[in-house]
Amino acid sequence: MTPAARAQAAIEILELVINAAREGGAAADTIVQRYFQTRRYAGGGDRRAVRELVFGAVRSLGELPASGRAALIGHLRGTDPEMLTLFGSGGHAPEALVPDEPEAVPGLAPAWLVTRLRGRFGLETEAELAGLMGRAPLDLRVNTLKATRAEVLAMLPEAEALDWPETALRLPSGTVVETLPAFAQGLIEVQDAGSQLAADIVDAQPGQLVVDLCAGAGGKTLALAAAMQNRGRLIATDSDRGRLSAMAPRLERAGVTVVEPRLLNGNRETEALQDLVGMADRVIVDAPCSGSGTWRRNPESRWRLSPLRLTRLVREQARLLWLAAHLVKPGGRLVYVVCSLVPEEAEGQVAALLREWPQFERRAFETAAGAAPLGQLVLSPARHGCDGFFIATLERIG
Repeated sequence: MTPAARAQAAIEILELVINAAREGGAAADTIVQRYFQTRRYAGGGDRRAVRELVFGAVRSLGELPASGRAALIGHLRGTDPEMLTLFGSGGHAPEALVPDEPEAVPGLAPAWLVTRLRGRFGLETEAELAGLMGRAPLDLRVNTLKATRAEVLAMLPEAEALDWPETALRLPSGTVVETLPAFAQGLIEVQDAGSQLAADIVDAQPGQLVVDLCAGAGGKTLALAAAMQNRGRLIATDSDRGRLSAMAPRLERAGVTVVEPRLLNGNRETEALQDLVGMADRVIVDAPCSGSGTWRRNPESRWRLSPLRLTRLVREQARLLWLAAHLVKPGGRLVYVVCSLVPEEAEGQVAALLREWPQFERRAFETAAGAAPLGQLVLSPARHGCDGFFIATLERIG
């Protein structure tokens, strides 16, 4: 492909990404993959170059662009204006630019979201948003049921041991983890350091009854099982059958035997969890959220969020917290986690729960990432080098 043809391919893919953002379609990664499945003539270099153009545009444009063409023009205007001279050059090049043609305006996030994040970060907002638009690292969690971090480091000399958590390693971006012997043997799992820290904060102990209420495919479930040393009961629930079923091979590879997966009917969770009411030592709620803390991995997700969708997410988070609170026994703990930095999804939810449930109070904790005297911690890429998270711990006192 010529550079001009690559630009046209990027425009076509960006158009698909924008439409998917409007309609709730496939993720950008999936769209890029599908696009090239039907264009075998494109070599590896072409695919990498087009992908760079596509994701460069997505990362540089905060507001949802009007079109794929407007997106690429706006991106190139600020990063590689020479490439705009290829427009109208013939062959498979994009059509020539015309006077007053629409072009997207660079920005880090939709204006309404910037306002909310400014309420959290104040003068640091621009730096924090820039951090959220960077490239995410490749973090691993050492499975302590099978190996120590030192043993895994001996197998992976290219890995870096992170300061925290104690199970965390970092590999060079682009490493194909699934091909590593350590992965096949169940010694490692791909998991962001912030996500590992959230599981650590649960402080699950051997022999306890622990509930992972929104377990998904089991990333934190596996970490909790290791902390419990495969002793006790770990109930992993989710309402998504596909995600929950994806957990089974991961449990087997990791040697985890303590997990009891439980599929929930979205309208009948209370009935399905009735046997656990007032029984759990620990309940973790890793709630569905805006995902603003993971924009490094899914930058187009900020195009998918709207005030209405945020309102719906906040309502669902509150419902899940209410459900979780019923499961915690006196003296037990409820840990609330969202990979979001939007205050309504974070401190706002904790405050609302405490108003409704006077039986709970904040429980202070300390981690290598920082102290949390108010029982809550905010992680961000700019400050901590991991995905963005809000984590809070509440203890049931009555």
